Formats: sequence, C-alpha cells, structure tokens
Amino acid sequence: MPLDPQCEALLAGMATAGAKPFEEMTPAEGRVAALAFKDLGGEPEDVAAVEHRFIPGPTADLPVRIYRPEGEGPLPALLYFHGSGWVILNIEVCDAASRAMANRTGCVVIAVNYQKAPEHKFPIPFDDCYAATQWVFDNAEELGVDPRRIGVAGDSAGGNLAAAVALKARDRQGPKIAYQLLIYPALEYGWDKPSAHENAEGYSLQRASMEYFWKHYMRSDTDGDNPYVSPLRAKDLSGLPPAFVFTAGYDPLRDDGKEYADRLQEAGVQVTYRNYEGMIHGFFWMSGVIDQARTVMDEVGKEVRAAFGTA
Repeated sequence: MPLDPQCEALLAGMATAGAKPFEEMTPAEGRVAALAFKDLGGEPEDVAAVEHRFIPGPTADLPVRIYRPEGEGPLPALLYFHGSGWVILNIEVCDAASRAMANRTGCVVIAVNYQKAPEHKFPIPFDDCYAATQWVFDNAEELGVDPRRIGVAGDSAGGNLAAAVALKARDRQGPKIAYQLLIYPALEYGWDKPSAHENAEGYSLQRASMEYFWKHYMRSDTDGDNPYVSPLRAKDLSGLPPAFVFTAGYDPLRDDGKEYADRLQEAGVQVTYRNYEGMIHGFFWMSGVIDQARTVMDEVGKEVRAAFGTA
C-alpha cells in the first residue's frame, strides 16, 4: 500500500520547515523540538475529570495525570507509558491521545511521566513504570479502579516499557496485569531488521534515530540482552496478559511488533495483531492531521472494551 496522503503531506511539511532528525540534536534540543508534536493531536476531548498527582517512585516522585471517563466505578484502568525514545516527549505532549483513549476504552487512563535518558538510563525509566503499575494496584480502591481489570499500554519506547513491565510482573508474581496494548513498540535492541532498512529515512522515525535513542537509554550494549530492555529476547512469553499489538507499515519498528505478536501467539497468549499499512511511526497521537489515527483509536476502544467486558 502506498504512503497515506495525509502522512505524505505531514512529512513534506516537516521537511519544508527544515525539521532536523533527532540524531542531529542534543537531547535538550530534541525535547524542545518535540513539543511541536502536541499540535498534531488536534483539539483535546473533554473527559469527566483530570487529576494531576505525584506518586512515589524508586528514585524520585513521578508526575502522573489521571484521566477519568464518564461512568460509575469501579472502572477498568490503563497505565499509559508515552513514546519518547526514552529521551523526549512527556505526558503533556500526549494529552489529546490520553483523553481520547479514556473516552474510547471506558478506562481510567493513568499517564506516567517516567524519568528520561540519557540523564536516567536503564533501569530507571523501567523501574519508574513498574513502580507506577504497582501503585495503581495498591491504590485501586481510592482511584475507583477494578484491580481485576488493569492493563498496561504504550507506544514506541512506551510500548517497550509496557511489555517489559508485563514480563517482570509475570516473572516476579507481581501485579496481575490483565491486558497489554502495544503500539508500534520497540522490542529489541538493534536497527538492522528488514523494516528498519526499508524505512530508514524520510518516515518520521529514522533508522539512525533508533540507534541514537537506544544508545542513550542503555548503559552498555550488554543491557540489550536483558529481556526487560529487549522483550523479544525473553526465552519464554507464556503466561503473559492478552495483547493488542499494532504497527505502522512505514515504520522501522514494524518487524518488532509483528515478531512479538507471533511469539505471543506461539506461547499460547491471546493476541490481536494489525498492521496499518499506509501509516508512519507516531501516527497514533496525530489525530489532528491524520484521519486514520481517529479510526485506530476507535478500534483500540473496541478491543479494550471487549477484553475488559465493558459496553
């Protein structure tokens, strides 16, 4: 399938504006540049309530934003770990997507502003996300959340963190995570899979950007063999929560998501996989400029509601 015309127009506009790839910027410059992504989310939807809190993390208090949809509790919940290459972005940039996700899924969405690399390398961002997950389970009653229906969700690097949190929860017999929503996730250290070469330049996330982000996140190459860094390198994926994994056709990370979905299925995990062929990396939170993003958000809502048994 050819590149979606709206994606093509967006990429052309970014090129005309002289947008530099992240590997040509410092992390501080990249964070400033990434603030412009908020405009791509469109007009934020109203939700029943939004609460800003700080929760205790292993090394620092963590900002979280709690989005509550209409409905009587206890409600299902999704912890949302935003994309960022572990380096850029924050919960504010992804505000529109978090609001839409709460409304479509009927879940309380807890967006976690985990600490970023390179100042905070692995395992700090991962530990933050695991601690936030435990906090939601421990405080489910106060949050009006059903502890039997708590899932993890994330896009890109956030998808990596969500998958890794689910792995650790299984390994340590920790929180009983009920669902995984993995959105074009980065699931294995490296940048040499076919999709990384096919979409190496010109499609939002570049192959060289992947190398840049991975190198900032990890302390050394040996971290890449840790399944909490590279979930695809976990020897056993059995016993993990049901999952909805989706990818974008013009994305260097496409093969990661497909391989993980295949391995989950082989391990006996219930999984739904979809590849949105004409899309680019990051499209999930671009509803303001890409119509398909709104369609996919509706599909996410249907999948999550079906998994959690909500109307």
